[in-house]
Amino acid sequence: MTAIRKYREMSRTQRKEWMRELIINNSLYVFLIAAVVVIQFISPNFLSGPSIVNIISLSAANLPIALGIAGAIILTGTDLSAGRIVGLVACVSASLLQASGYPAKMFPNLPTMNFLLVFLIALAIGGIIGLINGFCTAKFNLHPFIVTLSTQLIVYGGLLMYLNIGNNNGQSISGLDPSYTSFITGSFISLGSTPIPNYVWYSLVITAIMWFVWNKTTFGKNMFAVGSNQEAANVSGVNVKRVIVLVFGLAGIMYGITGFIEAARIGSNSAATGLNYELDAIAAAVIGGVSFVGGIGKIRGVILGVVLLRLIFVGLTFLSIDANMQYIIKGLIILVACAIDMRKYLVRK
Repeated sequence: MTAIRKYREMSRTQRKEWMRELIINNSLYVFLIAAVVVIQFISPNFLSGPSIVNIISLSAANLPIALGIAGAIILTGTDLSAGRIVGLVACVSASLLQASGYPAKMFPNLPTMNFLLVFLIALAIGGIIGLINGFCTAKFNLHPFIVTLSTQLIVYGGLLMYLNIGNNNGQSISGLDPSYTSFITGSFISLGSTPIPNYVWYSLVITAIMWFVWNKTTFGKNMFAVGSNQEAANVSGVNVKRVIVLVFGLAGIMYGITGFIEAARIGSNSAATGLNYELDAIAAAVIGGVSFVGGIGKIRGVILGVVLLRLIFVGLTFLSIDANMQYIIKGLIILVACAIDMRKYLVRK
């Protein structure tokens, strides 16, 4: 009601300016929603039951990594190593969870491990690399772009070396244990006749936990304070360096979860697993209103950004748009989203 009253109190010129700003600030959402409507008109099966489940599943698979990168962006940074961490975790998880009787098993003498133990290993790998990113950023006052670019190359090199040990010789890792794949990709609920994968529900639980961390804990409040103004946060008694380290550590855990899910979801893991995943995550976070200016972002915005991005790319596939062209479209979306975000900041300033 307050917003309506303020609108009524505006002059005609102020109302025009307000409407203009509203349209510009939300133009990307308008464009994406319009694109969805057009795609549905051209291809009526786009929003059919199976397609909706596919979009939900793809969104759920990408949500943890987007939430992780969103935290780095809130600190006015980014994380270019996210995709490669996902790839490393996926390959390690797959290698430890190959079926015992699989003829091309990477470690023939290693029995299939319990998938919950491997899950903890996945969290540890992602978390440790994330903590290293945060430590280097905080301790040496380096920009996260430089730190995570370096880590990206290091992790990728480590992944290539890992794929060449045992009997694998750099080949894709497949033949996963059924208990693992059924835990991730199995289903106990269906939409019509289309099963909803289990990892969708795991992703929802993870998102709820992240919402609690961001909004209800001292750590979450400190994260936004550091992102808004590091000097002011430091003067207020916030341990800025510790917050930075923990934010990147938490992001690494999110990448570990993504990698563990991804290994079972795609079934065949190689050095290409995780390639450019960070670009999708950054695009989704920025579309969802997480600002590179720092200190601005909401969980619901990240969810919206992930879903909208999946809608667009699934729609482009329905329209048979070339996969290479999709990279161009993705880049343009990121560019426009960042431009709109910066314009909002300049208006506020």
